[in-house]
Amino acid sequence: MTGAGDTLFFTSPRRGEVDALRASGEGRSDHRESEGPSPQPSPQRGEGARRVRGYAFRKYARALFAFALFAPFPAHAAGVEDFYRGRTVSLIIGFSVGSGYDLYARLLARHIGKHIPGRPYVVAQNMPGAGSVKAANYVFSVAPKDGSVIGTMSRSVPVEPLLGDLQLDARKFTWLGSIASTSSLCATWHTTPIKSWADVLIRPLTLGGEGTGADLDNFAVILRTMFGAKVKLVTGYPGGSEVNLAIERGEIDGRCGWSWDSIKSTRPDWLRDRKINLLVVFSLQKAADIPPEVPLILDLAKSDEQRTILRLHLAGQFFGRPFFAPPGIPDDRRAALRAAFDVTMTDPDFIAEARASRLEVNPASGAEIDQLLAEIYATPRDLVEKARAAIRN
Repeated sequence: MTGAGDTLFFTSPRRGEVDALRASGEGRSDHRESEGPSPQPSPQRGEGARRVRGYAFRKYARALFAFALFAPFPAHAAGVEDFYRGRTVSLIIGFSVGSGYDLYARLLARHIGKHIPGRPYVVAQNMPGAGSVKAANYVFSVAPKDGSVIGTMSRSVPVEPLLGDLQLDARKFTWLGSIASTSSLCATWHTTPIKSWADVLIRPLTLGGEGTGADLDNFAVILRTMFGAKVKLVTGYPGGSEVNLAIERGEIDGRCGWSWDSIKSTRPDWLRDRKINLLVVFSLQKAADIPPEVPLILDLAKSDEQRTILRLHLAGQFFGRPFFAPPGIPDDRRAALRAAFDVTMTDPDFIAEARASRLEVNPASGAEIDQLLAEIYATPRDLVEKARAAIRN
């Protein structure tokens, strides 16, 4: 029998069906997709860079998109076009089919290829495991470093080398950008007695996780270590879809690290029918449409030092839905992939499909991610050690 502070591990995927892909996200592109091998408002300068919004952004986006369509490529791009023409680019997804990361990645796969010189096919492949660390390690160490592989990982993984035992330097990835920053929540199933933040502090609860370094695991443990919650973590699920299935079956009470945009896009009926209780927001700032009674974790901090530690853990929320390529790809292909990502974010077809699928588009560039990572990795060692202690079981 396990106690309230125990952590359980599944060594194989849970049985049962995973969530189907949203019907509106399939069959709308000339890009091929396949199941692969098992291979917030933005922070101010100093925590990231600002994004342009409203009418000014839409005007800028239309101009940028038109320029990208009609402006000739510079002479050096001819080599890039030759490389990508007729080629397949693999997009490695660190989570299972139907998860929020999967939906965003497949959306990108359907559109980015037409903005890469040579118009390659983009094929989505799922490689779930260890909260996307498996996919991150594959792209970092194993995948060809020629620009033919890109990937997406958990927003928490870039910070994991500081806070955990992951042996890679996230600054070395070729960062393409992020589709959207996120606000993550802890939520429980409607039949549990844990209905609010006040209940978290007095009642035991069982939460689902994906593996060391994943938001689901880190935020669940922070509830225990920093706020005294009686959390039992059941970890090792391949992805959020399987965690949601376990919640629905009553195997666990709920989960943390659940993106607000993912809840709205993959489980709108759970919100509409009040099948989940929203407990607390893990983010630097709350999304405007999160109910006002749901507290922000930073507002619950008991001291300035605790607030600083939380900010280090929450920095990953800026990365949101990040996309990257391996370190060391040729400079011209690196520039082409980054430019293709930026233009895709302004593509009217991409934006229209995102809206139809209830997916947020609130982009950050690869350069902005590079800047924030440089700042995070410069955090004083003593604060990093205290932040590490906060997510130890």
